[in-house]
Amino acid sequence: MFSKTCAALAVASGLSLHAQALNHKIDFPKDSPVSLLSEDFGNSNATARGANVIEVNAALSLRNSGQKRIRSITLMVSTQDAAGKGSVSVPTLDAGPGETFSVHIGTRLVRPLAAGSPVVEVTLDGVLFDDLSFYGPDLLHSQRTMTRWELEAQRDRKYFKSLLASAGAEGLRNEMLSSLARQADRSQRGVQMVRGRATNIDAEHEAQFAFLDIPESPVAASSGMARIGASLAGAPRFEVRNRSNRAVQHLEIGWIVKDQQGREFLAASMPADMKLAPNQSGQVAQDAALRFDRPISIQSMSGFVSSVEFADGSQWIPSRSALDQPQLRQLVAPSPEEQRLSQIYTRKGLQALIDELKKF
Repeated sequence: MFSKTCAALAVASGLSLHAQALNHKIDFPKDSPVSLLSEDFGNSNATARGANVIEVNAALSLRNSGQKRIRSITLMVSTQDAAGKGSVSVPTLDAGPGETFSVHIGTRLVRPLAAGSPVVEVTLDGVLFDDLSFYGPDLLHSQRTMTRWELEAQRDRKYFKSLLASAGAEGLRNEMLSSLARQADRSQRGVQMVRGRATNIDAEHEAQFAFLDIPESPVAASSGMARIGASLAGAPRFEVRNRSNRAVQHLEIGWIVKDQQGREFLAASMPADMKLAPNQSGQVAQDAALRFDRPISIQSMSGFVSSVEFADGSQWIPSRSALDQPQLRQLVAPSPEEQRLSQIYTRKGLQALIDELKKF
């Protein structure tokens, strides 16, 4: 309980305990493919605690005012001076022209007290359509992420529809049960990807990490090294080779950690911007680190290429069969779409899932 003594100390040190209603505005471009129907910021507030701590809890009702089906949307949430910035994305939409959908915003922003009374702005960073076209300024590079989500969604819906056709409803049910079991069994650890050179790695030493080969991947990775300690693993570097006939401009590496007890978990996805011409090799070196919430004795590390973006903006993602390798099957999280479909099965049953798949 927050005592009177604590309250007195807070007042004495210049901290305000009073939470004020939040001033806000929603600013979408005139040609935006989404329009605002209603908003509710009733649970949002700003509190001065040495800095302006802004709790944004809002619900927006939006309409697809364009001519294409919307698959995902990303909103930027920031203070007017951009001192505090956050975002919210909805990855599994299917909103046709004229249809409505809701977006919940739940984020915390921090802004210096000297900057004055905070005003929060909600702006549109991007909208992805069913034909993979995109609208928005893409200040947060959301197009890349939302395109990957949609490619995963198309891949997974195709897989489940094919399974339904070949194995019937019972086969689909068994696969949903298997998916739910994997979601429940996935090892979870508190881990954060931090940028900047890791200079405080306890008992730091250099270790090699291997790469799982995915034959269909257009990029092969090898010769991985990183510095590890009791609570950090950082400064990774490795070799890559573009084995396709297309120029590559971005890739992501899934980073797998195994502890001394033999437990494995997918710690993070590490992005890398780089230009690779067809059949060209290069080196990736990152000033980044994985920070664990508690000390961990790392036995080994491994990685795999989880996505590739080509120079024309198109992407490669692993197929379902590639992800069916025993190690990856247990570690890689189901796509947002697979999670959505499994929730439909859990809440509404098998027939509702079948009906949902038939919509696509």
